[in-house]
Amino acid sequence: MREFIRHPSNIPIECRVAEREPHRRARLKNVSQGGLCFQSGQALRRGTRIQITIPVREPAFETTGTIAWCRRVNGHYDVGVQFADANTEFSVRMVEQICRIHQYQKDVLEKEGRELSSAEAALEWVAKYAKDFPL
Repeated sequence: MREFIRHPSNIPIECRVAEREPHRRARLKNVSQGGLCFQSGQALRRGTRIQITIPVREPAFETTGTIAWCRRVNGHYDVGVQFADANTEFSVRMVEQICRIHQYQKDVLEKEGRELSSAEAALEWVAKYAKDFPL
């Protein structure tokens, strides 16, 4: 049985395994205690240090970790990353929440025609969905 609950996501991220390499685009799959999982088009070697960037706002959120595992799944790779710092999980969860609020803001505009400020969207999202957002 899994010791920690995984929190699903689908946030675009960038990752880089070496300073001279360009950032690769990927999709964050989930965040769990001490790490995250993302989808990659390329296999990445276990034990490799990796920089993760989540470019939701300026400045972008950045963290480092180590590739814990890499598995081929339906034409792509699921890559597990262990955070270098134990406090990183909370920060990533906050970034995920910001992404969900931003998506809510877009959805309200598209479906209801209401243009919300970031603060208004955050207040509405928290009132409607925060209780269901796993921490």
